Amino acid sequence: MRLTLEALAVLDAIERRGSFAAAAEELHRVPSAITYPVQKLEQDLGVAVFDRSGHRAVLTAAGEKLLADGRHLLRAAGALEGAVRRLATGWETELVIAVDDLLPVGRLFPILERFYAEGHGTQVRLIREVLSGAWDALVSGRAELAVAASGEGPAGGGLITRPLGVIEFAFVIAPDHPLAAAAEPLGEEDLLGHRAVAVADTSRSLPPVTSALLGGQQVLTVPDMAAKVEAHRRGLGVGYVPCYLVAADLAAGRLIRRTVETAIPHPQVSLAWRGGAGGKALRWFTKALQDPSVYDGIVAA
Repeated sequence: MRLTLEALAVLDAIERRGSFAAAAEELHRVPSAITYPVQKLEQDLGVAVFDRSGHRAVLTAAGEKLLADGRHLLRAAGALEGAVRRLATGWETELVIAVDDLLPVGRLFPILERFYAEGHGTQVRLIREVLSGAWDALVSGRAELAVAASGEGPAGGGLITRPLGVIEFAFVIAPDHPLAAAAEPLGEEDLLGHRAVAVADTSRSLPPVTSALLGGQQVLTVPDMAAKVEAHRRGLGVGYVPCYLVAADLAAGRLIRRTVETAIPHPQVSLAWRGGAGGKALRWFTKALQDPSVYDGIVAA
């Protein structure tokens, strides 16, 4: 190959430092060791990279194009070197964490700040999952760690779980909804005549889960819990939502809480990961995310 990373690094240093001499100082080389790779590059490519007609060599149009695109290669090479070094020390190149929709993603940000401050270099990617989606992400390999996964995980999946507690749910409706004046507790016949609001399960391979829906009941399906709460506020339907999400709405009267004859159990949520998999980053996060303060005000023991 005529184009080398060494030559690109030299070009980069010359352009940033403003001269061949300054680039040689930065790269800890003698000036001739800077001039030679540039001349060889021009000879191999058959183009002039620098215009030397003036008092100071400046990049030609071809040189500017070469350096601009070459810097992408230098960054990619640096990232590859870092990834190899991290793997050699047991730190993953990337860690994917599935966060259940029941938990605000922002609760993980203080943990991420601590992780980044330690400089391990592992890239972290957060994905959002609903209902059985977090379990599915683990089983399918889409994620290495699931946070606040609700319910029980699939049997025989080789998953390690750490229960975090339960999230209290409340049956809520808008104050102008027809059921607002109905006698409590609300029975199945009361509910069947009114639309329910449900969140769509994001599972791709595990059987999707529905919660607290009655056969034959009309359903409005929304993509996440925030949309579900808004749908309740607007009177588009009825159903259960996490109490912490609607505490202010209940206090302000934007929503009202009603009791139901057959109440749903409060869902257990867990931290979960695949046994025998992962490296140091996974172990770091599985320990950090067992801190109860992450779930304060959301999860009850």
